[in-house]
Amino acid sequence: MYEKEVLRRRAFAIIAHPDAGKTTLTEKLLLYSGAIHLAGHVRAKKERRKTRSDWMTLEQERGISISTAAMQFVSQGYVVNLLDTPGHQDFSEDTYRTLMAVDSAVMVLDAARGVEPQTIKLFHICRERKIPIFTFINKMDLPALDPFALLDNIESVLKIEAVPLCWPMGSGRDFKGFYDLERKQVHSFQKSVTSAYPACEQITGLDDPRLQEIMGEEIYRSFREGVEIASSALPPFDYEKFLRGEQTPVFFGSALTNFGVEHLLKEFLRLSPSPQRVITEDGKIIEPASEKFSAFVFKLQANMNKAHRDRVAFVRILSGRFERGMSVFVPRLNKEIKLTSPVAFFGQERNTIDEAYAGDIIGLINPGLYRLGDLLCTGEPFLYNPLPRFAPELFARLILQDTSKAKQFRKAIHELSEEGVIQLFNIYEQTPIVGVVGQLQFDVLLYRLQDEYAVPARLESLPFQVSRWTHEKHKEKFSRYDMLVYDSEGNLVVLFENEFRLKSFQEKYPEVELFSHPPQLALAAGRK
Repeated sequence: MYEKEVLRRRAFAIIAHPDAGKTTLTEKLLLYSGAIHLAGHVRAKKERRKTRSDWMTLEQERGISISTAAMQFVSQGYVVNLLDTPGHQDFSEDTYRTLMAVDSAVMVLDAARGVEPQTIKLFHICRERKIPIFTFINKMDLPALDPFALLDNIESVLKIEAVPLCWPMGSGRDFKGFYDLERKQVHSFQKSVTSAYPACEQITGLDDPRLQEIMGEEIYRSFREGVEIASSALPPFDYEKFLRGEQTPVFFGSALTNFGVEHLLKEFLRLSPSPQRVITEDGKIIEPASEKFSAFVFKLQANMNKAHRDRVAFVRILSGRFERGMSVFVPRLNKEIKLTSPVAFFGQERNTIDEAYAGDIIGLINPGLYRLGDLLCTGEPFLYNPLPRFAPELFARLILQDTSKAKQFRKAIHELSEEGVIQLFNIYEQTPIVGVVGQLQFDVLLYRLQDEYAVPARLESLPFQVSRWTHEKHKEKFSRYDMLVYDSEGNLVVLFENEFRLKSFQEKYPEVELFSHPPQLALAAGRK
């Protein structure tokens, strides 16, 4: 029913290891789409310091992405929903949830390093979901590995066929642009950090004597050899294999100096899939162009804008047409809710919208109603794939330092735990226990408590590294070396000092069920 609008939608995430240039590439894609007119990269000063996607104060101060940011814009007739994900492994859970809300991904690699550990983890999540992946090899204007070595690295580490759609003209100080292998065109770019420049067209082809003059004889010879091998010896781009996640088209460039970004954007819009049908946990098929509306909550965020001081639910539309003021059914609550304040995002900025379609990422003001994974629908409810939840590996008591702010403290930790920033245990005690995946999450917690809620607090570390959910009936089997706590839903959780202690317990009591998720989530996901 809504095929035309669905075909215009693109929803994708940018994934990368920290410092590969993911957020810079995000900025430049916005620049070349016309969504912004001046890029403010993470190394800039004064008025150019803030990137559009890194809106959180701590992100701007440290120059890293801490929370997924959503940006919706129109480019070449397409409505693009871009999600800039955190690269740091401590925030993997946020990234994993985000990958449930997209139809494709752009994987950014550092040209000097190739595939790095965090890239591998994120790639495997894309593979599990069969998400088509574009690869952008960044920082070609710096010392880089040989292009063939980079392609081999992708194939050997990630076990996916890597097919270049362009070929770099040199690297480091000698990087001059790229050659479009499909259209047989040479592209050289003016070097600019903040403004978009189109490709120069003075060079007519590979045999143009001016090309050799620009590159120098030795680099030109190597470049020509690379183009000939890439054109004849490497496998051709196969669109069906790409859609199945078996092949990745590879682009070379430099996001910081704008080399190759415009080409990547054009090819992404041409090749990336529109929203696809969804097969649910209970076997139903959800068609994106269906007249029945359905969507799910994949992210919650408090205090995105200090002027509003509200909470927002990030929602991915799976099917149908969203209309402002419509009523939807929320199965978890077993009731209908009217959606009165929908917004589209552009980083921290938001604009009220009247309609949206499958593939769009929208925001709903959240007065405490929504939870991660909630389904919103107008038709028959279905079981959507459960969102991932990681078992914490670091634990600490959270101690309020100003007892006069107990009310604000309770509100703050409740909202932050809803977001998935932390996991809370023994929440009704005076000093609740906080569990996180990585140390940086502790830093973010204390910073946000002070910055957003004016609540000073400190952490007291606990000597545990492993957590497992279990049933109340097993409570007596745990020793004094283990710590028994309860999560925010009242489920029993046992904290072990280390993996050795966990293994010893499992060998002694093989009949005791231990889950790395709350029991209902672990069973739904088929994991223990």
